[in-house]
Amino acid sequence: MRFALMTQDKPGALQLRMDTRTAHLDYVAQTGVVEMAGPLLDDAGQMCGSLIILDVADAQAAADWAANDPYAKAGLFASTTLSAWKKVIG
Repeated sequence: MRFALMTQDKPGALQLRMDTRTAHLDYVAQTGVVEMAGPLLDDAGQMCGSLIILDVADAQAAADWAANDPYAKAGLFASTTLSAWKKVIG
């Protein structure tokens, strides 16, 4: 089952994102449940959030993945939304 994880970084947190990026990318690779992902960008083209599509068993697995993401553990996000998602195009 697919879930869309959308996050918005706390204001002024770009350095925290950069400091945690390698651990986040390692987590993505190790868990093997991310179907696609990428950063959201602000008007200046700087990373300011994330969109991650997870392919997991259920909502609890998606929530667990999100909670264990090094970005989340570092306190990067001002907000997080997790929703079931159906792939229609692409």
